[in-house]
Amino acid sequence: MSLIESSCKHEYITSNGVKLHYVTQGEGPLMLMLHGFPEFWYSWRHQIPEFAQDFKVVAIDLRGYNDSDKPNEQSAYVMDEFIKDVEGVIKGLGYQKCVLVGHDWGGAIAWNFAYTHPEMVERLIILNLPHPAKFSQGLRTLQQLQRSYYIFLFQLPWIPEVFLQSSDYQAIETIFKGTAVNKSAFTKADIDAYKDAAAKRGALTAMLNYYRNVFQQRILNPNWGILEVPTLMIWGEDDTALGKELTYDTAAYVRDFQLKYIPNCGHWVQQEQPELVNQYMREFLYEDLS
Repeated sequence: MSLIESSCKHEYITSNGVKLHYVTQGEGPLMLMLHGFPEFWYSWRHQIPEFAQDFKVVAIDLRGYNDSDKPNEQSAYVMDEFIKDVEGVIKGLGYQKCVLVGHDWGGAIAWNFAYTHPEMVERLIILNLPHPAKFSQGLRTLQQLQRSYYIFLFQLPWIPEVFLQSSDYQAIETIFKGTAVNKSAFTKADIDAYKDAAAKRGALTAMLNYYRNVFQQRILNPNWGILEVPTLMIWGEDDTALGKELTYDTAAYVRDFQLKYIPNCGHWVQQEQPELVNQYMREFLYEDLS
């Protein structure tokens, strides 16, 4: 972690009553990055220096993760709170809007934030997380229900925590390397960083509480309007948890929509194929200037 950490500043900001840790690099318009499960800011290590050339890049640890606050109450991990967290970060950093980038759970939060506060999102970039309407439709099919078995496993009390931390957090390594197509994308140091973040007091339960509240959240509401924010979706085609079919017809929900598939790539798209992800992001961000 030393190379990326040496070029980034570690900061804290209080938003919506919780103290959130983030790393930042660069100056200019705000690019805010939201990670997924079971990650932390480090999942953006290949994107932060790339886009810090033109933006103030801020990659936060979501509430419950790594060095951010971990509220004890399960009710603290619901979409309304995540949206307020993001709003508070943008305003607390002195901005009115941002380029919002999200992967996995961060993608779910980014979709919901863009619908709630479209005026605060200049452009939206989503990696391997379907539009909420498409995800809701997918969970009505046997194929996606089978892929999403872990969501139901995570509803159980304490058993998922025991499973994830057993044998020196071996399950954390399996989640990454076991599902990645490009397994060399994750070094031992990378895996150790994710294990260390998950091992922090209260982190595992906080991370799992995102899933334990999922069926009470509007993420599964099938009724969504048309999003007016220009949006790019990047999708690793060999995602074992989320089927490619979840991306089909997304343009019906987004006025200005682009979709880039990356073949031979799994769920961890920005880590497995960082050069291609960075290229697609850059093309999308600068298309108006070409």
